Amino acid sequence: MADSKAGKGGGKTAKGGGKGGKDSGKAASKPEAKTAKKAGGAEGARREPVAFATASAEALAAPKDYAPRLKKFYEEVVRPQLIEEFGYKNPFEVPTIEKIVLNMGVGEAVNDTKKVTMAAADLGLIAGQKPIITRARNAIATFKVRENMPIGAKVTLRKTRMYEFLDRLVTIALPRIRDFRGLNPKSFDGRGNFAMGVKEHIVFPEIDYDQTESIVGMDIIVCTTAKSDDEARALLRAFNFPFRQ
Repeated sequence: MADSKAGKGGGKTAKGGGKGGKDSGKAASKPEAKTAKKAGGAEGARREPVAFATASAEALAAPKDYAPRLKKFYEEVVRPQLIEEFGYKNPFEVPTIEKIVLNMGVGEAVNDTKKVTMAAADLGLIAGQKPIITRARNAIATFKVRENMPIGAKVTLRKTRMYEFLDRLVTIALPRIRDFRGLNPKSFDGRGNFAMGVKEHIVFPEIDYDQTESIVGMDIIVCTTAKSDDEARALLRAFNFPFRQ
C-alpha cells in the first residue's frame, strides 16, 4: 500500500513537473513576444508619423489650389464681357454673385413634423452644407400652425459652394425639369437679385428618387452686387442662365 501511494505521488510529481515545464515555456515565450511587440510598435511609431505628415500635407495643399470651374469662367470670360458691354472703369465695379439662398417650405409638417427633418436632410445633400430649420413666428389657427412650429429649412451658400451649386443648377438640374420653357427674365426685385422656384427637388442628381418619401419644392434666390436689373440679367445670362426670349 505504501509503494502504491508512493507511485501515485510520483505520478503527481511528474504531472506537476509537466505543468511546470509548460508554464516555464509560456513564461519564456512571453518576454520574447513582448520584446517583439515593443520593437514592432517602435518601428510602427517611427513609420506612421512620416506617412501621416506627407498625406496631410498633400490633403491640405489640394483645397488651396482648387478653384471652382465657374469662378475661373467668371474671371476669364464673364468679367471682360461685362466691362466691354457696360464700360466699367473700375474692376471692382463689375457685378458679381454674392450668395445663393435655398429655401424649402414643407406644408405637410403641420400633420407630421418628421417631414421637415427629411426635407432638411435632402436640402443638405443638394447644397453640400447643413441647413437650418425655420419655425413659425406666429400661430395661425386656420392652417393649424402653432407658434415656433418647424415648417421648413433654408441654407445660404457663398464662395466655393455657391459656384459649385450654380454649376450643377445650370448644367444638370434645370435641363431635367419637365416641360421647361426657360426662366422668367422679369423675376428680379429691382436691386439685382433674381428669384426662381423649382417644383420638384428630385431634379438634382444628389437625390435618390427611390428613397424619397415625398417631393418638395424649393425657392432659389441669387443675390448679386449689381445696381440694376439689366446688369444682373447680363451677369446671369453670361453664366448661361436659360432665360426666355
